[in-house]
Amino acid sequence: MELNNLPLYIEIAIAVFVLIIIAWYVHDKYVQRDHQLLVNYPIIGRLRFVLEELREPFRQYFGDEKFYESKDKLDWVAKASRNLPNYSSFSPSQPLPVPKFMIRHANIVLNEDEVDTEFSVTFGENRKKPYVSKSIISRSAMSDGSISPEGTRAFVIGANEGKFPINSGEGGLTSNFFITHQNYDKKYMKMVEGTKFQIVVRDIVKKLFNGALAIDAYRKMIFKKDPEAETYIFDLKTKIFHRPDWEAPLENFPKDVPEDMPDIILQVSSGLYSVRTKDGKFDPVRYQKVMRFCKMTELKIAQGAKQTGGKLTAEKVSPAIAYYRNVEAHKDLFSPNRFPFANSVEELFDFVGQMQNLSEKPVGIKIVISDYENIIPLVEEIKKRIEAGNDAYPDFISIDSGSGGSATAPIEMMERIGLDIKDSVYLVDKVLKDYGIRDKIKVVASGKLLTPDDIVIILSLGADFVQIARGFMMSAGCIRARYCSGTNGHDCPVGLATQNKNKRKKYFVHKQAKKVEHYHNNLLKGIRGLLAVMGLKNVNQLNKHRIMFLDKDSRVHDNIDKVFGRILDIGKDMEDEFHESR
Repeated sequence: MELNNLPLYIEIAIAVFVLIIIAWYVHDKYVQRDHQLLVNYPIIGRLRFVLEELREPFRQYFGDEKFYESKDKLDWVAKASRNLPNYSSFSPSQPLPVPKFMIRHANIVLNEDEVDTEFSVTFGENRKKPYVSKSIISRSAMSDGSISPEGTRAFVIGANEGKFPINSGEGGLTSNFFITHQNYDKKYMKMVEGTKFQIVVRDIVKKLFNGALAIDAYRKMIFKKDPEAETYIFDLKTKIFHRPDWEAPLENFPKDVPEDMPDIILQVSSGLYSVRTKDGKFDPVRYQKVMRFCKMTELKIAQGAKQTGGKLTAEKVSPAIAYYRNVEAHKDLFSPNRFPFANSVEELFDFVGQMQNLSEKPVGIKIVISDYENIIPLVEEIKKRIEAGNDAYPDFISIDSGSGGSATAPIEMMERIGLDIKDSVYLVDKVLKDYGIRDKIKVVASGKLLTPDDIVIILSLGADFVQIARGFMMSAGCIRARYCSGTNGHDCPVGLATQNKNKRKKYFVHKQAKKVEHYHNNLLKGIRGLLAVMGLKNVNQLNKHRIMFLDKDSRVHDNIDKVFGRILDIGKDMEDEFHESR
């Protein structure tokens, strides 16, 4: 077709397009002064920005996995969360790199039905209310705030159905942790119900569309523009909105954790969220109220991905999050680096003792290990107190890996501070044994643990219990787009780690909760399978003699102490401050 025979509207469109290109070219080359590249390469230079934008969400689909040991491990999580058969054909798609730990098998293996299904761990045996977990696996600390309300509910439902603990994260105990709690007493709950007309509208919307949309419409009709509307949970049983009434007197709260709630580990960070007054001081009575719904407390002294305090950007500090944390909405919420009661080891342990007395439950600390000086002063103080008959010391020590994850952390700190979790666990276990107090303290491990073999190896190195974050995130729908922080102009595309209502409102809470439950159950199933080929009936039989080490030269070592003697060539800088002070 000749150009002069084109319809008029097409000629106009072409002319407009040409004018836009010319204007764009002039702008990039002569007007804008933000990007040096565009001055020399107008228009075409923008392709770089497009590719850079696509790199993060799409990088995982091309080439071998670089962050985890193998893409097969990520595939295992995906299949486990869907409760699909987890078998591989012919060979691994990406063999595990060396050096690596190997698992010793037995000549006479067991059938899986001969392996115990008991995976409990007892924390705080000497406390008035010890915590006996139903699993050796917990969902690690992820705050309601960093995680969307819908995401938090999915994790809570999954944990309750799967019978495993869930760590609250430093955001503390929020209304979303009560999503499974239906047998409550109005003495400690605030309840709100709509009018008959509003109830009819809700039911009509549910019939025409779906339950989630109906509840959202019902909430808007009842609360209108109340900024705290989202702090109320809709009870599917009573059809009433409710939230804990933290102003109610302590005696109104249940004496024991309600049976229809999961086992919650309350994490308290330097910001003291959910146990603080408005001016940021520790509130003993509020802490006691919160602990009526939690099994034990973890004080976050350090985190592997960042040694700074927790960071929640303004985009995520919604009115609901501000209510939960007793802070101002829509402002950056950066916790102090140092825990307020940790100016010395003695002060920290005294505060631990105070919390143990207030809650009558176990209290532990979360730390990161870089050297002996990160553990020896703590262990020495524990031993000193035990010998003095003073039980104000941590019931457990949670160790986070230097490669631990975070939604918002300074990149310069990630993987630069803290040892790998295997090195850290071995070191802590060794020091506790050297001081003769290993039986007094439970060791909890976290950091890049995804699959059953990861857990078997870390338990063999000395851990009693593990906490997993990234694995549970992936089971709940995370696609590793790395948009969790919300600081780069993007939000979590699946609605799991964002406060963007348009994204998170479409998150499938109950469907993802089922995947979370499946992931946990298949972890335990896989552990039992490994124990069977190791000839072990119980997970407590795991120790360092059950594993070997294959070094980078393919030499096999069965003396794990000697292996770590070479890997951990530390504690020999006799001129550092730690050794000089001793």
